[in-house]
Amino acid sequence: MAQDKTSFREHSGVLPDGTSWLIRVPANWNGRLLRDLDFASFIHVPGYAPRYDDLLARGYAFAGLARHPLRLWQYDPQREILNLETVQDTFTKLEREPDMVLQYGCSGGGLDSLASAEVYPDKIDGSVVLAAHTPVWIMNSFLDGWFAMKTLLGADFEAQGLGQASELTVVGLPNAGAGGDRNLDAIRAAWKSAIENAGKTSEGRARLALAFALGQWSPWLVEGTDLPDTADTAAMADMVLKSAMRIASNVGGTSRLLFENAASGQQLSSNESVDYAAFYANAAPAMKQLVEALYDEAGLDLQADIATINAEPRIAASDYALDFWAADGRTTTGELEVPAIRIHMLGDWAIPYSLMQGYEELVEQAGTTDLYRQALVQGTGHCEFMAAESSVIVEILADRVTTGIWPETTSGALNTAATALETGSVPRFIDHGDWRVDAYNRPWTPAQ
Repeated sequence: MAQDKTSFREHSGVLPDGTSWLIRVPANWNGRLLRDLDFASFIHVPGYAPRYDDLLARGYAFAGLARHPLRLWQYDPQREILNLETVQDTFTKLEREPDMVLQYGCSGGGLDSLASAEVYPDKIDGSVVLAAHTPVWIMNSFLDGWFAMKTLLGADFEAQGLGQASELTVVGLPNAGAGGDRNLDAIRAAWKSAIENAGKTSEGRARLALAFALGQWSPWLVEGTDLPDTADTAAMADMVLKSAMRIASNVGGTSRLLFENAASGQQLSSNESVDYAAFYANAAPAMKQLVEALYDEAGLDLQADIATINAEPRIAASDYALDFWAADGRTTTGELEVPAIRIHMLGDWAIPYSLMQGYEELVEQAGTTDLYRQALVQGTGHCEFMAAESSVIVEILADRVTTGIWPETTSGALNTAATALETGSVPRFIDHGDWRVDAYNRPWTPAQ
């Protein structure tokens, strides 16, 4: 589709809380509005712009926000959703009532999409969900892998004279300018040293793979690389090491400070009652195959290492933090009120792909499966979806809203439909296959 010839009307402004907003209405508007958390911020960002351009060219209007400049310290998806509703009202006043409104968003915007579909459905007809995080879920998933790495790598870190194991901090990270004996850069440097050291030995590489399996993380988190054949143990082990180094700058998990700051700095993740042997049993078959091959090569006792992790003192969550994240718009329950379609990349370094499967399980428990579809994409990066992948799920959701019936959403059907859109990009939908976990380890709802 010729994306560079789309003409549009534009409106912009700033909400009372300082959030900027932007509206674009193409000349060929089809009456459908996409409401997006990041539209005002990312309309010109190379990884996002092709998706926006393609949808505008297809006649979709956008109304969206820029992320607030103080979001690192004041993050609240509930407020973001309410701001999106305000901008939607502004759209109606400036233009007209849309024929269809779809919430659309990636990452934090993906959470806004899910939460809108569950507890703020009155102003939307459906939700498009890309790489969504759910704060308590993601921090618990990240806690598991980082906790395992600290437990298993700490002794050799000390033995090699690289520092004290206590320097491998996972939670309670310092904010910039907050004082304290150590800053975040020092913690990152310690972790990078520990991971590099582990990569030098067969024992260390096996233990890194175990940590990834326990966290239900993808081993493939490095942009610009190819996914190894899962049967190639050496290549997979190399990829785990590179991926561990890729995320070493995000100690404890991407956005941990953002989520902790939101609840006045209180801890939202916990592993107090976790049985890591049970968590290992839930690992993706591809990861269990890798871990067991590496443990055999290293001559290590896998069950002994899991027992060592289970024996470590645990980390508790703050009731205050959990109460904060239990509020409307801040978590997900699977209790959909309008249709939603969700996609996630296997190689997303910021948000484990396994969260998507966990949500699918909640939807089944809630009895809302007819309102939900999801698909996995073979790609790396965070929110770096192709225009073909984004546009096809928007079109499919619009079809579902219009007809009440889902078009076919198998990976093959999605690739065929996406290719037919002629976006100039190649869709990459795949089946879960050996990447499907037995069960997602970390669903959390306010009742739990």
